[in-house]
Amino acid sequence: MSLTELFNQKTVFSLEVFPPKKTADKDTILPTLEQLQSINPDFISVTLGAGGTDHYDRTVEVANLIQNQLKIPAMAHVPGLYQTKQQVLDLLDQLSSINVENVLALRGDHIPDKQPAGDFNHANELVAFIKENRPNFSIASACYPNCHMEATDFVDDIGNLKRKVDSGVDHLITQLFFDNQAFYDFKEKTEIAGINVPIEAGIMPCTNRNQIARITQLSGVPLPKKFRAIMDRYQDNKEAMRDAGIAYAVDQIIDLVSQGVAGIHLYTMNHPGIAKQIWQETRAVINAK
Repeated sequence: MSLTELFNQKTVFSLEVFPPKKTADKDTILPTLEQLQSINPDFISVTLGAGGTDHYDRTVEVANLIQNQLKIPAMAHVPGLYQTKQQVLDLLDQLSSINVENVLALRGDHIPDKQPAGDFNHANELVAFIKENRPNFSIASACYPNCHMEATDFVDDIGNLKRKVDSGVDHLITQLFFDNQAFYDFKEKTEIAGINVPIEAGIMPCTNRNQIARITQLSGVPLPKKFRAIMDRYQDNKEAMRDAGIAYAVDQIIDLVSQGVAGIHLYTMNHPGIAKQIWQETRAVINAK
């Protein structure tokens, strides 16, 4: 069953991991993956590190472990900004050779002092290229409930998203967000725009203040008053902050599922213990008919 068909059958629950650094043994991630296997997620996505082709091999290696050793569908991130058409085709062919046929097509973040390759300046160009040249792939892409940082406004952002989806996106995964109302408002905008593909809600459990500060600075995602109160109260208590961050994510997930969200995509940050705890506290809700 393809991932697209899966959304018609159930509330999808998926995970994201990042590959080990090139200086580390690739098998260092195996204990993390084996712990995540017990969750039995619908798929696991693997990021591609900023910097481009130097990280192809690690993404492919980890996707191979997920797809063929753990027997869980793998999804590889494919950012296009710093890749040529040939490099993208090479990566897709490597993925096909290990039976990975799900990708997350992204423009990718700008890297200071690095010149883009020029073949893919926008994600919709990459999506259309993959759809035309490797149509066997199921293509997911990103969306932004709080509006993309580079967009002029939501009208501009939704217009860009519509072009991307019309180029061949099968389903969407949101950037992390901490206010569910932002997701519901965004979902309404996509429906008005005629964007009808499944949208998974990206949830990241934030368990320490430094992590939260770094994420909000990079993503521009605002912190609601409720979350700021948790951070202010428990930032100096590591255990309390961890528990509060998990509880906040659990609350988000339960609310989203009760409102009929197509799926939950959990950004694990390679912390399997936290991911497993969240799954244990939400699985009955997610799996409820």
